[in-house]
Amino acid sequence: MKKITKGFTLIELLIVIALLGVLAVALLAALDPLEQIKKGNDTGVRNTVTEIQSAIVRYTSLQGGEMPFSGTLPFGAIGTVTSVPAYSALQAVINQGELKSDFAALAGKQLDSVFITGINDTASGTQTVSVCYAPTAKSFKADVNTKFSHVTDGTMDEGNGCPNASGTIPAGACYWCVR
Repeated sequence: MKKITKGFTLIELLIVIALLGVLAVALLAALDPLEQIKKGNDTGVRNTVTEIQSAIVRYTSLQGGEMPFSGTLPFGAIGTVTSVPAYSALQAVINQGELKSDFAALAGKQLDSVFITGINDTASGTQTVSVCYAPTAKSFKADVNTKFSHVTDGTMDEGNGCPNASGTIPAGACYWCVR
């Protein structure tokens, strides 16, 4: 009688399963799903920052050089209650039609991550506005544009790498800014 030996042994199957497991763990570690989520969130906030800054520039040009705030706009998150001047400036831009009327609702919690600061001194001709956010993804923190920290007078320090911030901003905070 002839014995037919087709198929794999139990040891061969266990070795293949173990190798597939090792490859799956290596692939998962390489992709880092939490980092991918952070990148996605940072991309959304970065787009919101760019949209706000562009809207403020358009608002200023349509208003004959008048920005949506007067004096120095203190550094503060737009979405927080403590930053009434920043929220008021955003609301003025919305009221002018430079942003959709439901922009704040659509941006939602992203506005809590968006910081705005500026100087509107028409007498001296100094008019600046910066819209920033603190990135959470490693790749966005390493971005060449993430080189700014804010000080309390509304100016930005630009350096090599992420500088330490002074004033009310946490030490070591780095921001991606559009100005």
